Order: sequence, then C-alpha cells, then structure tokens
Amino acid sequence: MIPAYWKQATQELAECDEVMQKLIQRFAGAALRSHGDAFITLARSIIGQQISIKAAESVWQKLAIVVPAITPDAVLGTDNSVLRSCGLSLRKVTYLQDLSRHFISGTLNETAWKEADDEALIAELTRVKGIGRWTAEMFLIFHMLRPNVLPLDDLGLQRAISLHYNASQPMSRLKMRAIAKPWQPWCSVATWYLWRSLDPQPVEY
Repeated sequence: MIPAYWKQATQELAECDEVMQKLIQRFAGAALRSHGDAFITLARSIIGQQISIKAAESVWQKLAIVVPAITPDAVLGTDNSVLRSCGLSLRKVTYLQDLSRHFISGTLNETAWKEADDEALIAELTRVKGIGRWTAEMFLIFHMLRPNVLPLDDLGLQRAISLHYNASQPMSRLKMRAIAKPWQPWCSVATWYLWRSLDPQPVEY
C-alpha cells in the first residue's frame, strides 16, 4: 500500500528543496510501501537494529525459511538455537520473543494506534523490551505511514544529510533539524528519498 499523500508530498518537497527535487526525479515512480502487518514490521525493525540493510535482509530471509509463517505464535514456538542459526544475536532473539508475547497477550492495543499522535505511539511501543525510539519511528513510517517522522538517530539519514547538504561532513542534530524544517509536514517522505540515495535497494520494514 502506497501512502495516499505521496504525490502531494513529492510535489511540495520538490518545490521547497533542490536536493529533494533531484532525488524525486531520480527515483520517479518509486514510493514507500506498507505490507500491512504490524508484527512483521516491528520484527523486521528489531532485526535491522545497528546492522546494514543488506545484512538485515539476509537474516530475515533465513528466518523466513525456518519459520515460513512469521507470526507471534510461530516465533515463540521456535527453539532459540534455530533462531540463532539465522544470524540473530541472543539479545535480538529475546526481543522478538518479548514482542511476540505482547501481541499474543494483547498488551499492544492496535485499535488505539490510529487515534494516537506520533509521540504517544512511540511512548507505548518503547515499553516493549528491545524497542527504542528508532525502532518505534521505523514502525510509524513503514506501518502507520505517518508522514512527518524525522528519525535523527538513524545512521543512514545522518549520512545522507551530511552527503547532500554538508559536503559529507558531520553535522549536529540542531543543524539537521534546521535543514529538515522546510520538509514539514513530509519528513518521512524526505527521509525515504535520502535513504534511497544511499542504497538502490528500497528500505523496507
């Protein structure tokens, strides 16, 4: 599912930012997509913590072989050694199991998510072991399709902003926020194009 706002967002970003204009033209026809499964998005985000997109995809594909239907019950029913054999650290195995328990018990209230603002939803998600702000922000972008998320802790976003706006030199969070200000209310869209500029493989969670 492509966000309903995508066309409007790309038009407005292209009008306000020359870098965005070039990236939107370069990746014409491409867009953020959601596969509509909250558990899978959070599981993929946990797997993707602190590793490259390519490494995360490799782990996910191995997991999909040993657990063909990746559901909370299936993850909890799989032996730790099997999960570890996919390339998961023991810590990430623990995180995935805790996430599964939250879904099975119903302590994550999906029905309330649509009404919650971004910060309230981040606060709820980060109560789960292994979900920090970055993972919650990935969920907001890729599952909830929230349009205005700026994940400043994301290394890819930091690298892309540095590359395109500061001659590859590091920047403070304050300066990154200043650069991103014209992107509002479409920071998620701008972030997605900046990720694409670093890796031709679309980011997916």
